Amino acid sequence: MTLKKMILRLLFGTASLWLAASAHADAVVDWNQRANAAAVAACIVPGENPLHESRLYAMVHLAIHDALNAIQRRSRPYAYNAKARSGTSSDAAVAASARDVLVSQIPLSGVPPECVAAGVARVEADYAAALQTIPEGTAKTQGVNLGQAAAAAIIALRAHDGSDTKLVDPDFPQGTALGQWRFTPGSPPIAFAPDWGKVKTFALRDAQQFQPEPPLPVRCDVQRMRQDDGCQRYAADVEEVRRLGGDGVGTATARSADQTEIALFWMESSPSAWNRIARNVTTRRRLEPWQNARLFALLNVAQADGYIASWAAKFHYRFWRPITAIREAAVDGNPGTTAEPNWMSLRPTPPVPDYESAHAVQGAAAAEVMKQVFAHNHVLFSACSLSLPNGNRCSDESPVLRTFRSFDEAAAENGASRVYIGFHFRDAVDKGLVRGRQIAHWTVEHTLQPQRER
Repeated sequence: MTLKKMILRLLFGTASLWLAASAHADAVVDWNQRANAAAVAACIVPGENPLHESRLYAMVHLAIHDALNAIQRRSRPYAYNAKARSGTSSDAAVAASARDVLVSQIPLSGVPPECVAAGVARVEADYAAALQTIPEGTAKTQGVNLGQAAAAAIIALRAHDGSDTKLVDPDFPQGTALGQWRFTPGSPPIAFAPDWGKVKTFALRDAQQFQPEPPLPVRCDVQRMRQDDGCQRYAADVEEVRRLGGDGVGTATARSADQTEIALFWMESSPSAWNRIARNVTTRRRLEPWQNARLFALLNVAQADGYIASWAAKFHYRFWRPITAIREAAVDGNPGTTAEPNWMSLRPTPPVPDYESAHAVQGAAAAEVMKQVFAHNHVLFSACSLSLPNGNRCSDESPVLRTFRSFDEAAAENGASRVYIGFHFRDAVDKGLVRGRQIAHWTVEHTLQPQRER
């Protein structure tokens, strides 16, 4: 074991022990982890469907927030505005609100019935265990009723939000012109959830809010190169991914061992990864349930809207991925690019357009929400991952832990990982980071604002 790992183990312990400790911080944090466990059992995670995962967590935590808020008003309610009876159990309200949302939303079209059954069973077992710790009586009954009412409100509000859209579309028309997105070479010819950008947003006015300007131009003649209208930066982006993003097998790569670790570390589902980070930080900083209810609601609303907004931009611009651009560089009209007809990314490129990087949006949005809620950016924390090779993951005996001195540092590394893995151009990452921060600012300023009882 290296000296760095020994120090990290002393500071944070093994990730398994750290995760177990954080799971019992309070009922809100507990149900955040239980929601993730249910999503895993239901094959939503890691089933390459962070879209429904983000929506699920947002609904769960909005219901939890509104239930606690009815017991003691701390902030503006979202979907359920009521005042609970005196003595209502907050733990029962949290459990019932989370349980009802999860059970209602886990069944998804296309998910195998056995996965749905496993997910629901996991929720019911967690719910029964949670209720067993609460003494029988009026307080418990009132809490359950309150939680069910809060859940019913958010379920009704999101009943026809467009999230039942087709996730796999083999008939989506791929582009043929310069810079237009094509199906991923070597993968099934599909587009993933091309209409997710039409899903109703949670906090944003609409999916086009804060939409970035068009991607960089591809073609670059001598005059345009002299004017530097963006095509030189495009060429630099292509070269960066070509050099660093290859699979290292059939495609040579200059990526360092640390850059490879970064690429794989951040490959896992963004909602899972950033909620785990939030659980770690909030537990160490000892936030109480009402504060956690608002934090996790804002975090997951920003991430859910981040996916909706990014998917709208992706399928509006339909800009090609690096794997296509590098293979087609010989005919792209840009003298600054180099073609590699058989170039492959480190991992298979997802079947959606490049611009903007939704992964970068997610990291920036989550980091910015935590900065706003904690009123501090420079917070030391460590994180593990579930997408590293076996033996290095969160649940392993000696997991890889990466340590960050600030939320921004983690978001920046998360964004850069998409270049190292060969999925995105730097411009898509940079624009995603900007938009993620914008979405987070809007969410915090316009959703669940602090509001005391009068």
